[in-house]
Amino acid sequence: MKLRTQVLLLQSAVVAVTLGIGFTVFATTTEDRVTDEHGQRALAIARSVSADAALRGEVARYSAADDGLVSPDNPELASGEVQEAAEAVRSATGALFVVVTDDQGLRLAHPDPEQLGRRVSTDPAEALAGREVVTSESGTLGASVRAKVPVTDPSSGRVVGEVSVGIATDRVRSDLRSDLADAALIALAALVCGAVGSLLLANRWKRLTLGLEPEQLTELVREQEVVLHGISEGVVGTDAGGTVTVVNAEARRLLDLDDGIGHSVDTLGMTPRLLDVLRTADGIPVAATTGDRVVVVVSRRVVRDGRDLGTVMSVRDRTDIETLTRELDAVKSMSTALRAQRHEFANRLHLIDGLLRQGRADQAVEYIEQILGSGPLGEQLEGADALADPYLHAFLAAKAAHAREQGVALVLGENTWVHATVRVPVDVTTVLGNLLDNAIEAARVSGHTPAEVEVELVEDGADLHVSVADTGDGVDAALPDVFAEGATTRSGSTVPGGRGMGLALARRVARLHGGDVVLADRGGRRTPDNPTGGAVFLATLTGVLDEGDAGWAERI
Repeated sequence: MKLRTQVLLLQSAVVAVTLGIGFTVFATTTEDRVTDEHGQRALAIARSVSADAALRGEVARYSAADDGLVSPDNPELASGEVQEAAEAVRSATGALFVVVTDDQGLRLAHPDPEQLGRRVSTDPAEALAGREVVTSESGTLGASVRAKVPVTDPSSGRVVGEVSVGIATDRVRSDLRSDLADAALIALAALVCGAVGSLLLANRWKRLTLGLEPEQLTELVREQEVVLHGISEGVVGTDAGGTVTVVNAEARRLLDLDDGIGHSVDTLGMTPRLLDVLRTADGIPVAATTGDRVVVVVSRRVVRDGRDLGTVMSVRDRTDIETLTRELDAVKSMSTALRAQRHEFANRLHLIDGLLRQGRADQAVEYIEQILGSGPLGEQLEGADALADPYLHAFLAAKAAHAREQGVALVLGENTWVHATVRVPVDVTTVLGNLLDNAIEAARVSGHTPAEVEVELVEDGADLHVSVADTGDGVDAALPDVFAEGATTRSGSTVPGGRGMGLALARRVARLHGGDVVLADRGGRRTPDNPTGGAVFLATLTGVLDEGDAGWAERI
């Protein structure tokens, strides 16, 4: 049975049972009420009859007369004043009977003249004792609700008889059936209204649950839990008002979020860039950093049947990809440098081969001695022998080759000295590579001649200090914070998530090692402190050098 049918039947049953109980209570109380009302009516009639002075006098006369005056054989009773008064009241009020007796209980008035002078069929003792009585009894005229009131002598106040007024039980029941019929109609109308309300509620339930049954809803919730917490992407969902509705385990891990379901999205602890992406919901992938991770986030608004249901943001981890990309860039740069060296060696070997074939051995020897003094690496990056770490040495040689391809000269500062080896080469080259890439790009697009980038690396115990300056136009004043995620003046990026991540990533990596990256000079003009005229960045990486290893320079 479908849920809405169960709800309809259950609520209809509840309404029916409630109405049944209420109707039973009403019927019981109504019977007592109607009986009491008719009893009070009979009492009022009896009181009015017993208050008649003429009737009281007649009853006192009969009560004081000798025995034999009140008997069935006395025709005076049928035409007497008491009989006429009682019958007049009975006809006027519609009572079943109005009976008047003397102090012996003998009838002085009765609807049936044959009963005059005879003793009443019910006990008159209470009334003759001076007390009013309302009771339900059965007499010669049938069952009735009756009231008995004493009649007193006008002169002495002594009880000389009683007045008994009865209303037929059939009339009481007729009034009761009328009241119950009205109540039944009202109960039936309430039952119909309840059934209609239950039907409307069942239909609304169906609309709210999209026609799904409880078992289907339960299975849907289970499937949602499996999907949300089983996928490798983070998911953050909010409703139209910005209240968090979904945060799966992967999102909490990637973004280091609190479980803020039911609270405002501002309380989750996301970075301003992530909050901006979530609120914008334009469907464009954006790269962001959080903790030591690089993620790509995309946010979309969900609309169903024209109704805004909220926003869903998916999060993908790009940390490993970013690391591999940096390493691949370094490898590509070094391979480019090696190709250039190969061509250079090939040219020199061709010259030596030519000299030897022509028999000019002395000139060939002289040429070999000349090139041994400089070597290809020395010619490509002057001062590189101050770097003891092979990874750092090769990385800068490759960057120098890359810069030459861009028409930019990469030079080492005169204070460059790194005698130890690098313990975390990937993190160091991430920071150094981002700074060099930005500087080479700035020097290239500026059009200044000569286009140069000066990098200086200084060892300070286990710490590494890096300075990168270029001959570009400096940092645009429109970028108040160049380290903010997404801050860039470049366009036409094909990188997923856009540009503006390099400096933010470099600073985050440096700070993870207890250091920092700062903009020492925005540039724009040459000064004694900034002879290149471009931007100057300073980076400090603490604890990244291994002082116990003197490097490959001492081992060759």
